[in-house]
Amino acid sequence: MSFFKDSVFSDENASKNGFLQSLDPRIKTITFLLFLVQILLTRNIFILLCLYAVSVLLACFSKIRLGFFLKRTWVFIPLFSLFIAIPAIFSIFTPGEPLTTVKIAGLTLIITRPGLSGAALFIARVVTSVSFVVLLNITTKHFELLKVLRIFKIPQIFVMTLGMCYRYIFLFIGIIENTHLAVKSRVGIKIRPKKGQRIVASNITSLWQRSYQLNEDVYQAMLSRGYNGEPLVLNNFKAGWQDWLWLLCALTIFITIR
Repeated sequence: MSFFKDSVFSDENASKNGFLQSLDPRIKTITFLLFLVQILLTRNIFILLCLYAVSVLLACFSKIRLGFFLKRTWVFIPLFSLFIAIPAIFSIFTPGEPLTTVKIAGLTLIITRPGLSGAALFIARVVTSVSFVVLLNITTKHFELLKVLRIFKIPQIFVMTLGMCYRYIFLFIGIIENTHLAVKSRVGIKIRPKKGQRIVASNITSLWQRSYQLNEDVYQAMLSRGYNGEPLVLNNFKAGWQDWLWLLCALTIFITIR
């Protein structure tokens, strides 16, 4: 839970004096969308690896710790995609030129060249896409992203829902952490299974009731502070020469790479 909270709600990286942090959020979002479209369109794994290298370089230029960045780009979605892609390397699902043979649980499976190539392309595409999305998220403040969505004419109801979820999940995670700590402080770590089941069931019920009430409290608190569905930021967006130069570079990469 702490890892999830830190990865989603930390504004520390977005406040650093790095390259991406200095760009106009509108220009940055447009260029990252261009990169994502390029990733989806290309079928050349070498180009995908080059784009991934670009994302790593951008993270370094934006003063993002490499370990911090890699943990958030290789956990969950890429690993899950790896398990999805593994069956595709075998001839049962992707026939073609055989490369090697492996034996699993008494079964003889053939790894084919088209299957291995397709799986590698899929994994590279997922990892590169996730890297750019994570990089945009950790170098841009949450409210700035919401305002960019409204500038791009995303319906207000969706933006307002995202804003409420952001606040609600943060408080909800805090409740889970506090509940877990309270249980440990009262019953310790080693308990009997039946007692543990009763504790879990009781906490599920209590957490459901508290979260339902918390949802309404968060919404009322937002309304009492003048929230009307539009995200507000202290500084107005203003594109400078470096923003237009970065947009030109991104367009050049998008047009020239095939």
